[in-house]
Amino acid sequence: MFDIGVTKIAIIGGIALIVIGPEKLPGLARTFGTMLGRARRYVADVKEEVNRSMDLDELRKAQASLQDAAQAVQSSIDQSTAAIEHSIAEATAQDAASEPVPYYSFYRPVKKRWRAKIGATPNWSKARNGVRTRALSGAARVARFRPPKAL
Repeated sequence: MFDIGVTKIAIIGGIALIVIGPEKLPGLARTFGTMLGRARRYVADVKEEVNRSMDLDELRKAQASLQDAAQAVQSSIDQSTAAIEHSIAEATAQDAASEPVPYYSFYRPVKKRWRAKIGATPNWSKARNGVRTRALSGAARVARFRPPKAL
């Protein structure tokens, strides 16, 4: 942007030293630095705001395209449900003309073992880990683990 070299900065610093004086030059340089920092932050904020507004515009365009797609999907779903409802209505109209089937003819009792306690752990896992699956009485346990009799 500006073509300022080391020699030009040295010349400007020398002139400032002569014009302003050595007492006020450090304070002026500090003030100039803070003003330069504020200007840079202001420019960065403006750039960020412009980028944010551009991103917002892109998001609005994407939102509009997604809403259009959602409306297209919704309309296709509405059309398909209307077609299904129409076919169901035709089928019920045909069934109404035929002999009605009582609702209780479809009932099948569910076979449940109400007294059986079934755990969540499968038997193969219990067998692999050595977990007992059947309870033994005290006498059966003693008989099982009794050392064999010598002949």
